[in-house]
Formats: sequence, structure tokens, C-alpha cells
Amino acid sequence: MLSNTMLQLSEEDVHALDPARVLTAIETAFRDYYDSVTIAPRIQIPVADGVLLIMTCYSRTGNALGTKLVVARDQPTGSQERIEATYLLWNAANSAPKLMIPANYLTDLRTAATSAVVTKFLAREDARVLGIFGTGRQARSHIKMMPLVRQFQRVLVCGTHAERTRQFAREMSADQLPVEARDAATCASEADVICTCTSSQTPLFDGSVLRPGTHLNLVGTFQPHAREVDSATMQRAQIVVETYDGALAEAGDLLIPLAEKVISRERIVADLHELVSGKRSVRRTTEEITVFKSVGCALEDLATAELLVKSRAQRS
Repeated sequence: MLSNTMLQLSEEDVHALDPARVLTAIETAFRDYYDSVTIAPRIQIPVADGVLLIMTCYSRTGNALGTKLVVARDQPTGSQERIEATYLLWNAANSAPKLMIPANYLTDLRTAATSAVVTKFLAREDARVLGIFGTGRQARSHIKMMPLVRQFQRVLVCGTHAERTRQFAREMSADQLPVEARDAATCASEADVICTCTSSQTPLFDGSVLRPGTHLNLVGTFQPHAREVDSATMQRAQIVVETYDGALAEAGDLLIPLAEKVISRERIVADLHELVSGKRSVRRTTEEITVFKSVGCALEDLATAELLVKSRAQRS
């Protein structure tokens, strides 16, 4: 039964969050609090039209417990979203829920913020061209978040449908940076930082066209049989993951080339905690290609939800 004192917020409330503060909160969580959290293995339950994900994280530092329920649909119809999420923040002392919010935008925001944290550490300082694969919510969030960490001068975007991609580029150009619709080869070969934000099950481009020094954030797939980049990309890259357990259980971008013996386990050189805390060095030269493979982590959700509660308290 839901508590009478539980705070229920809307997507509009989440939109009030400052993206820069979300970025800082996630970096701080992985750097300073990682050793004091318990992240449960993500549960995946097949449902009629896709998969239900259950993601839980407990922080001993703040005595905070959060759970996100996500439905990822294979074939959304009508007004359905491909990804729909709800987040619950619990009182860890008595298991009573104290916050409930629709978590679609929270998921978009925390995913893009995590990509931005990694980009801050791994992208070349002179990165000026951002490449985006996809035209959905995650693509939109990444275009808005990435300029917080690098001084991009233009964005190249590649989607499945040409006219939809052109329309997306026009809409996003009105917001901030010039956004240009391009084909996959151009987007992959001319971008300094690439974010793949798609539901593609197969590689989006030929990894041989990537320029030395490119950084990639792979965020769209989370199942062992699906991948957004090919084995050639992973073979050329130094790889960072959110958590080793999560990535090696779910990330087809890693599991497929590992099974092919194109890469070894040693190609994964750091997790996110090791990267932001300086425990592992990843980019050693400006010519290296770096990859961040994201499957989503419950700590990102918890850090963002706690920031939302704190921000509302400061405004009241």
C-alpha cells in the first residue's frame, strides 16, 4: 500500500532539474560513494511486447533505497513510447515509499549526463564535432547535455528515416548548435565524439572509418544479442563500462566480439568508478579511440532522484 506521506511528482518536476547539477551528482556518486552502495543485478522479465527491467540501488551513506521499473517495448504502437519508466524512492528503515515519479525524462537525463561525465574524462580537448545516431528522446538529451563538457561547433545526426532525421535536425538547430542530417558513414568518420542512441540490433556503421582519437558513447542496447557497433570498432578501442558485472551480463557490443575472440577481457580497461576516481588511466594518447559502453546503472537513477528531492527542498 502506498504511504499517505509519499511525495508524487510529475515529469514536469523532473524537467526542472539543472542538467549540470545532474552531471555533477552522477560523477560524485561514482567517485565518492561507489564503495558504500549496493547495486542489485538488473532483473529482466520478458513481457508480451518487450521486456520489463527492475533496477534497485541502496546507498548506505544516505540510507537511501531506489527502484526503477522500466518497460522496453520491441514494437511500440500509436502513442506508446518505446521506453516507459517509473521510479520509487523508499525509506530504507521501514520500506515505506517516500517518492514516486514517472521516470522517462529522469532516464533520458541521467543517461546523457553519464555519457557527458565519461566524455569529460575521455574525449579530446579539441573535440568540435558531435555525432549522434538516433532521433529519439536519448538523442535529444545527448545533444543538450554534451556541450556542457566540450565546445562543440556542430552536430551531425543520422537516423533511420531521412525526412524524420532532417526534421529532427531542424528542430534541434533551433535550440542551440547547428545540427545537420548526414548518412552513417559521414557521421561516423567526421565526428570527434559519437553517441549511439538507437534501438538497432546490428552495427550502425563500419568501424574502420572512425578517425584516430574518436570517443564513443554506446547507450542504446542492453541485451546480449544486440549491438550498435561492429567488432572492428571494439578491436580498435580502449573500453570503459559502468560496472563490470552489468556490462558482461548484458552488453552485446562487448559479448559478441568477446565470443568471436576479436577482443579479450583485458580490452575493458576501467569501470566508471575507476575512471572518475583516477584509479585507472584510459586515454594515454590523443590518437587512441575510446568507447564507453552503457547498459544503464541504478546508481545513476538514485543519484538523480536524490538530487530532485534536494532541489525541491531548497526551493520550498
